Amino acid sequence: MKFSSTYEIPSIEDREVDATVKPDLRVGFILMNQFTLVPVAGLVDSLRFAADRSFRSQQIFCKWDWMTCHDQPVTASCGMPVSPTKPLSVIGEYDYVVLAGGLLSETRNPPVWLLDLLRELHQAGTQIIALCSGSFVLGQAGLLDGRRCAVHFTIREEFIQRFPLAEVLTDKSYVDDDGIFTCPGGTAIDLASNLISRHCGTVRAQKGLEYLLVEDEEIQRQTPADKPRVTELHVYKNDMVERAISYMRSHMDAPDSLAAVAQSIGTNERQLHRAFISCTNESPARYWRRLRLDYARQLLMNTNKHVTQIAYATGFSDASHFILWFRKQFGETPNSFRKRRHEIEKLINTGH
Repeated sequence: MKFSSTYEIPSIEDREVDATVKPDLRVGFILMNQFTLVPVAGLVDSLRFAADRSFRSQQIFCKWDWMTCHDQPVTASCGMPVSPTKPLSVIGEYDYVVLAGGLLSETRNPPVWLLDLLRELHQAGTQIIALCSGSFVLGQAGLLDGRRCAVHFTIREEFIQRFPLAEVLTDKSYVDDDGIFTCPGGTAIDLASNLISRHCGTVRAQKGLEYLLVEDEEIQRQTPADKPRVTELHVYKNDMVERAISYMRSHMDAPDSLAAVAQSIGTNERQLHRAFISCTNESPARYWRRLRLDYARQLLMNTNKHVTQIAYATGFSDASHFILWFRKQFGETPNSFRKRRHEIEKLINTGH
């Protein structure tokens, strides 16, 4: 990688933390030729500051790789040459794959194999982020049909002409519609902050904002003891589903029934189930449980609450029920999740 030493992945010898540590957030960058540097730099620097407790640029809590379309060096639109650090092999390896576009001459007519790869990624459940004109590639792959997307105002007319089935927004810094993110450019730091907050906790999101001198009053007002925000970035074009999700968010600590959810929005359970399956590919019960578990993980990261307290705060009937579902969702118990994070931070602090 030829950005600078700041962006280099530390060698194995330089890593002082056990390489078997499971990261909270894994991101793969696919850099297209003539990509725009600023949003890529803003996103990866935010990850870098969230990746360890100090400022050593160690990839512990967050990990990322650099790839290119043909495993060959590419040149950013500013003229900076960049070499990949890993071959383009991304299925199942990342939570997010970032497609970094730039000059339209490189993204108007992407190769067919790249379109197939993006469809396969989406089908496999990997969330995709298109930076700058990367949205043209997603549009060509058909992944923006019927979805909202954020594009730069200078390319709005051409984008609408090419992809009339997409709902174009030019007043958003980014949009996430069912796991397809579009970011028109800028620094992408606000997008990074939301992703880090969800996966690594608000403290790590705030760390990057402070170091990058970015003001985010909502995040900076919070302390580790404050109630973490429930980050759910998806946007659904169904008023019933949106209102149901709003009810779920505001009743995280209440073991309400789905009948209560349906009644609150003036429908019945059968219609609610159909709407959720159509929009989210999940039943309302599973969706609500996932919201609760994501919230519980944030409480584990950002507070010292006992597991039993967290179980009740997230609407579970008891700690055993909570532990069972947490393990099914995240592959470990709440105590092991918290212990692992504490051990890593202690290891970083002592420099061993």
